[in-house]
Amino acid sequence: MPNDATVHSLDDHLYGYDPDHEHGDDGDHDHDHDFPESETNQEAVWLLDNVVLNSVGIDIGSSGTQLVFSRIHMRRIAEELSSRYIIVGREPIYQSPISLTPYLSETQMDTRALERIVAAAYAEAHLGPNDIDTGAVILTGEALRRENSEGIADMLAEQGGEFVCATAGHHMEAMLAVYGSGAAKYSHEHGKRVLNVDIGGGTTKLGLVDSGKVIGTAAVHLGGRLIVTDQEGRITRLDPAGKDHARAAGFSWEVGSQTTREQLELVADWMAQTLVRVLTGRFTADDLNSLFLTDPIADLGELDGLIFSGGVGEYVYERETRDFLDLGKLFGSAVRRRLLVQVPWPLLPAIECIRATVLGASEYSIQLSGNTTFISNPRNLLPRKNMQVVPIEERMADMIDPAAIAESLRRSFQRYDLKEGDQDVAIVVRWAGPPEYSRLAALARGLIDGNPLTIAAGKPLYVIADGDIAWSLGNLLRETLDRNDLFVIDGISLRGLDYVDLGRIRMPSRTVPVTVKSLVFSEDPSLHGKSDAAEWHAHGDGTVHRHHHHVTAGKHSHHDHEHSDGADHGHHHHVEHTHDH
Repeated sequence: MPNDATVHSLDDHLYGYDPDHEHGDDGDHDHDHDFPESETNQEAVWLLDNVVLNSVGIDIGSSGTQLVFSRIHMRRIAEELSSRYIIVGREPIYQSPISLTPYLSETQMDTRALERIVAAAYAEAHLGPNDIDTGAVILTGEALRRENSEGIADMLAEQGGEFVCATAGHHMEAMLAVYGSGAAKYSHEHGKRVLNVDIGGGTTKLGLVDSGKVIGTAAVHLGGRLIVTDQEGRITRLDPAGKDHARAAGFSWEVGSQTTREQLELVADWMAQTLVRVLTGRFTADDLNSLFLTDPIADLGELDGLIFSGGVGEYVYERETRDFLDLGKLFGSAVRRRLLVQVPWPLLPAIECIRATVLGASEYSIQLSGNTTFISNPRNLLPRKNMQVVPIEERMADMIDPAAIAESLRRSFQRYDLKEGDQDVAIVVRWAGPPEYSRLAALARGLIDGNPLTIAAGKPLYVIADGDIAWSLGNLLRETLDRNDLFVIDGISLRGLDYVDLGRIRMPSRTVPVTVKSLVFSEDPSLHGKSDAAEWHAHGDGTVHRHHHHVTAGKHSHHDHEHSDGADHGHHHHVEHTHDH
């Protein structure tokens, strides 16, 4: 146990903020301070509703590695009587040069070289790991396929700062690119439906955003560095997807094969044609197996425009003219030519191209809980890392049924291959409707009945809600649970397959930083990288249709059939597909 002289807790701030107080390096404390060096009463009031965090985004992509340091300003939506915090500003601190991602071989990245790139960026930014409040190490594209990708991400996350998380996955990258490119901002400000097309070195990510909300993501195997040559045109790098695209264009190449500029242009044009097929929904059943890394987006709908990002996006907008002896320049130019004549939607301006993913990572990975939290023992409950999210999928009807809540929890534990009580998880509540006592009491009863082993063992219960119910729900749980620590926060939106890091309570706002991440470093071999809730089939008319399946107790209880051609095929069944991350 620590010496009483060094123990410091939230109770010491019950009667004031104590702005001159500091935490010693050897002290024991259950919160962090956001006090400026020179504080006035006006600044103290401002800090109640505003939090400023230093964030880092580290993007290790197929071809390029880069870092962005940002200062994130988050503010409580006080005018809406809400405890939710939103990002209202991002001030760039430092952007590193873009370095070629170093590889030791076809199967491994160079750990030491990556460490040197990261260390140099921190030095240039005049920041150390202790100065960083949040952020993410993102592995994207072909970098994900390397054998040591997960270990590198974890290593850099540990060295990057206390709550820098390791994250990976095509859906996550597509979503981050939407935010970093400016597509989400444009869509929100203009009320438009926009598709962001992020073309990197090894993959192309699609992000569909409508009025600022990301509603669909996908990824395909098209990129600018699938084939790389030397000055004489001999192939020095040939990824499997690059080899397939070359073969489709009529060339049987291996590493060391001699190429010409004209031949590479034909391959790049074939890839551009393929991308147009994807964008216009004319892909084939073969494309689903060989081209798509995820399920396609079911229905793009009536788009108001396209925004391109990623390294190849620089060539689409003709911002970059240099040739890096790969397909990037040729592919980007071919895409631009075909967009003008084969795609019905206008090309909208992008704020960022090559830095879109890393900029999105530096701000989107962080959420901030509301200040109506119920945290029974901050010293024991916080901080926490890598907690898996377990959502209650039951919709909050007018009358909440505790048994339905408990059953939904049991299904979620089973779906994510977890045994209730074996480990701490973050139970996610999607709240809807008024916070009436009877409804909250029913939810509390369902949470208790759905976690019998956790509660019997005296383990803590972690609950995260998106509505402003944490304080009331926490007190209702406390009436029954006197042996369990309780962590109940609100104002956070999460989905299944997310993981979260939970930081210490920050004073004086009394908020909790929550870093949201995905840890998908390898495909589930049973899913082949696709969603477990959908199948795509080719029909005789040449269209590709999607089948959804909702499985309950081993039986197909519902399925819906979506048609990419928009035709009425006479059999429409509806099912709610709850995972949209």
